[in-house]
Amino acid sequence: MTIKNAQARSSLALLIEEKLGYAMTKQVKPVSTNSRYSHTTSQNNFSIQSPHGTLKRALKRSQLQRIQRQQNIESIMGMSLTLCPDVTSRGRPDPDWLEHFITLAEDIANQTMQKLWAKILVGESIAPGTFSIKSLQTLKLMTQREAEALQKCASLCGYLEKEDSYLIILGYYKKPSILDLLRKGSTETMNLSQAGLSFPQILTLMDINLMYRQEIESASLQKGQSLTLVYQNKRINFEAKSNDLVLSYYKLTQTGDELKKLINTPVNKAYKQLLSKTLEEEFNLLWE
Repeated sequence: MTIKNAQARSSLALLIEEKLGYAMTKQVKPVSTNSRYSHTTSQNNFSIQSPHGTLKRALKRSQLQRIQRQQNIESIMGMSLTLCPDVTSRGRPDPDWLEHFITLAEDIANQTMQKLWAKILVGESIAPGTFSIKSLQTLKLMTQREAEALQKCASLCGYLEKEDSYLIILGYYKKPSILDLLRKGSTETMNLSQAGLSFPQILTLMDINLMYRQEIESASLQKGQSLTLVYQNKRINFEAKSNDLVLSYYKLTQTGDELKKLINTPVNKAYKQLLSKTLEEEFNLLWE
């Protein structure tokens, strides 16, 4: 056995002892079975050596689990008090919502994820109804890979105030003139992977229902008309230089909108450059 393998087994053994409350030891002889239905080639050579019966061991494991859950929820609630700003609350969270929150959050042991759950509790305490139970369930089931995709997405999202939603501008196209129907309108589209959001990550966000699957188009903009988005504390006006311009974008779902509010990141610098380069021919980009 190599040192690396020995370290891995030692680490695994410690983890198991923490979760079970008892250490597992290797038996002198492999466990044998007389079952004619058994086709297992490798048998379990480890077992717990304890004077306590299975029931008592199960009760101890349950107790350890309850202790861990209590520590988790206390940590999250402590973080929420640290993060909560000194503002006026609009009311108390719905009691049923709060019970769902505790049930879902008590299994969150990762400190980074605990901070997100603390932010949810703060947001709901300030403005009840900010986060749906569906959003809590989605966050609970999110993998690290999915969380990273959301993080990448957040730095590209602009906030559309009139719809209370987030979107990612992809590009635009110009409708062909009525006098030239056979000619396609000009089209410009960005490659978001150049700003750090890969296509597989986009598909991931769509698969977990944080982003709509189809691209969405704005209303046709005439010369001088604009669309305004907010990127953290900065506003940007996309002002059309000519007629019949349509912006295309990815739009977050309601669940995506709610979870995006947990992530405050400045606009992605590479994405900002892409926006300027892609849209400069037909739009004036005015940052405020």
